[in-house]
Amino acid sequence: MTTGARARLSQAAQTLSLDLGEAQLDQLLAYMDWLAKWNKVYNLTSLRDPAEMLSHHLIDSLTAVCPLQMYARSLPTQADSAPVRVLDVGSGGGLPGVVLAICLPQLHVTCVDTVNKKAAFIQQVAVALRLPNLKGLHARVESVDGGFDVVTSRAFASLADFTTWSVKALKPGAVWMAMKGRHPAEELAALGAGVEVFHVEPLVVPGLDVERCLVWMRVAGLSR
Repeated sequence: MTTGARARLSQAAQTLSLDLGEAQLDQLLAYMDWLAKWNKVYNLTSLRDPAEMLSHHLIDSLTAVCPLQMYARSLPTQADSAPVRVLDVGSGGGLPGVVLAICLPQLHVTCVDTVNKKAAFIQQVAVALRLPNLKGLHARVESVDGGFDVVTSRAFASLADFTTWSVKALKPGAVWMAMKGRHPAEELAALGAGVEVFHVEPLVVPGLDVERCLVWMRVAGLSR
């Protein structure tokens, strides 16, 4: 990535009130380089232009960092001091999972995908960027057992399918955090009675004139 890309990334982080160190900026840019390199062979993303990958993937994913950080801080302190565990469903090339792992090293992030080469890419990134809190998992999300505090996704599936397929991955009292484009009114209306939407949070992507939001959900009748 160029000096210009670093400046854009740094400015976007500041706009989003993210306190990222130089090492984290280096990791984010190195991740984009890895994504671009692997994408030539394994088609991890339809975007090819580095500038678009920076804005539409990296900076877009950064918008979820502060909301997730605030939620993680609100969780009651666990007796065993276990880290907050995040599952990124249908992670593909690691968006937003890798970004979350870099920006929030206190969290443990697992990126699950049904395509083995994509899970392998996440593992390679974890090793190359020295991210012990990041893991790639080749599996169907329906087979992933509970234990996660937050289950997230970005451009993965409808809210109904996302929650249905991943409900077993939630620990008691855990939440879903779905990254969406414009307010998904039809998808919200299609959710079953077993899912409670407790917050729809608008997001602003620095440098992009697009609509984005986070949909926060939990199993109906269960709250921490």
